[in-house]
Amino acid sequence: MLERFLKKTRFESYDDFMANFELIVPDNFNFGYDVVDAWAVEAPDKVCMTWCNEQGDRHSYTFADMKEATDRTASFFSSLGIGRGDRVMLILKRRRQFWFSIVALHKLGAIAIPATHLLTPHDIEYRCNKANIKAIVAAGEEVITGHINAAMPECPSVKTLISTGPSVPEGWHDFDSGIESAKPFVRPEHVNTNTDIMLLYFTSGTTGEPKMVAHDFTYPLGHIITASYWHNLSETSRHLTLADTGWGKAVWGKLYGQWIAGADVFVYDYDKFVPADILRLIADNRITSFCAPPTVFRFLIRENVGDYDLSSLQYCTIAGEALNPSVFEEWKWLTGIKLMEGFGQTETTLTVGTYPWVEPRPGSMGKKGPQYDIDFVDSDMRPVADGEEGEIVIHIDKKRPVGLFREYLDDPTTTSRAMHDGLYHTGDVAVRDKDGYYWFVGRTDDVIKSSGYRIGPFEVESALMKHPAVVECAITGVPDDIRGQVIKATVVLAKEYIESDKAALTKELQDFVKQATAPYKYPRIVEFVEELPKTISGKIRRVALREPYKSRNNPEA
Repeated sequence: MLERFLKKTRFESYDDFMANFELIVPDNFNFGYDVVDAWAVEAPDKVCMTWCNEQGDRHSYTFADMKEATDRTASFFSSLGIGRGDRVMLILKRRRQFWFSIVALHKLGAIAIPATHLLTPHDIEYRCNKANIKAIVAAGEEVITGHINAAMPECPSVKTLISTGPSVPEGWHDFDSGIESAKPFVRPEHVNTNTDIMLLYFTSGTTGEPKMVAHDFTYPLGHIITASYWHNLSETSRHLTLADTGWGKAVWGKLYGQWIAGADVFVYDYDKFVPADILRLIADNRITSFCAPPTVFRFLIRENVGDYDLSSLQYCTIAGEALNPSVFEEWKWLTGIKLMEGFGQTETTLTVGTYPWVEPRPGSMGKKGPQYDIDFVDSDMRPVADGEEGEIVIHIDKKRPVGLFREYLDDPTTTSRAMHDGLYHTGDVAVRDKDGYYWFVGRTDDVIKSSGYRIGPFEVESALMKHPAVVECAITGVPDDIRGQVIKATVVLAKEYIESDKAALTKELQDFVKQATAPYKYPRIVEFVEELPKTISGKIRRVALREPYKSRNNPEA
């Protein structure tokens, strides 16, 4: 399959990869027809998804099965009036029906809008009206359907509600019975062009209301690098990415690149994260490749990892937030496996990564890939040298990279703020060393300026994470009349430290940071909390931690 979309598929070195990676983008590419259905012809009995849940249910699907299921779903959706350009929100947790639905929408030329089940009625109302959503497909749980029903009086664009069960509220269509009785699917005459919008994600909104990130039909091809050259997958791989389908990470790790590579996508449908369950799952199901955010690995390394047979596990990747070196070292010591970090955004595919030919450096995101022409600029748009902080930008003046979003839909002002002067501005600050490794510093609005020093929150967090008392932490800047800002640490403690003397522990953590990094970087304020505020995609909302201080110093902020 890779040969259809790459001029060269095997690379001998990182230099070879950078020089000779080249995508072949077919006209009117459609992932449903050109990948799922193509595999169903080429290797109909190849398993493409293994799904299980907490209750012990389990299903395996071949590509032939997936073609049939997505055709039936497309026929069912079409019978309800869903077609090219229609916008459909998917609130499906980790249900099997997510894969049926999103591929079916691609086959119809419709626009899929994955969303988390954590949305409130207000969130649903905002999204429906902002995106002019026509239909919602949701997991049939009382809380989810109840929130949707509560929002509907203020959502005039929504014409159709579909439930996957177990309950199907009045006025809703039953997904399972609908696809079971669906007529044979007939491919529409005109489905899509490459520049049509295929996928919309509402950004997680660390500041302001969420924006609509619009991707076109070529976007899945951008994830070839993600799966084949970062996850390092092949047709013999069984890959597990921990992500709810409402996150952009789900299509990064549970769909597009993985199926182009011919891998078996392993899906665990669960509600509560239990570290021991994940280790048991990897062992019992012979997972070969595993990807999760750093938070997951922080909890896994606190389990008795040696009690589980992880011999099948060959490769581990990590993304979603910066990786603390201490977590890297501990996981490697426990399993012998190096964590291969990667970086990207909802607006992009993988832009920086630790590829198979790149030796990981703990704490580094890796090196740039061949898909994006990346550079660094300062606040005055001037290039910065290696070793200096700069904003990561992507050149778009000569050619728009495959995988980069088209626009913030219906928001030309925000789009122009992000895309100007021939560059897409990521808003992420990093440092590139002399060997080409990238080191994350923070968002442009996260960098702390204290007593004339510029301090990235990640470097202080990494120092704190080495202390056994710290499970998670977030570093923010707090306004200070003398220093401009001082550093504050918000800390989630390990259970064995919860009852400790907090004043003494604060002093211990401060001294620890002074020893682990430059003394001026130590947190002058330490707050202990049960959990950190996070976006729906699991990223720490530092803006929420800063907000009390903003309002205290400026009541109008």
